[in-house]
Amino acid sequence: MAKILIVDDAAFMRMMIRENLKKDGFTDFAEAANGEEAVAAFRAGPPPDLTLLDITMPVMDGLAALKEIRAIAPDAKVVMCSAMGQENMVIEAIKLGALDFIVKPFKPERLLQTVKGVLG
Repeated sequence: MAKILIVDDAAFMRMMIRENLKKDGFTDFAEAANGEEAVAAFRAGPPPDLTLLDITMPVMDGLAALKEIRAIAPDAKVVMCSAMGQENMVIEAIKLGALDFIVKPFKPERLLQTVKGVLG
């Protein structure tokens, strides 16, 4: 089963994503509270199969983290998570190599559809 890195500064959001994915059989998760922690996870070991990366976070935002993640692991599968009204940042993230995006608050079926689509 795929390992998924969930990166969001809101612990509640990380839990919601994890619980929704567990319902569909995903069991291997890692979490990070900001972009810096996400980059550290990529440096520390084998990259996750998928990273769900929030855009707006303290310490290091999702766009800065995405740039560093792509430098470490050019083939990394990254899906951005954004709030409404962040269209420009989402477009920038796609240009930087993000494969898709989910708008928060998201519907559980949209989350599953996106994760399964990216993982193939």
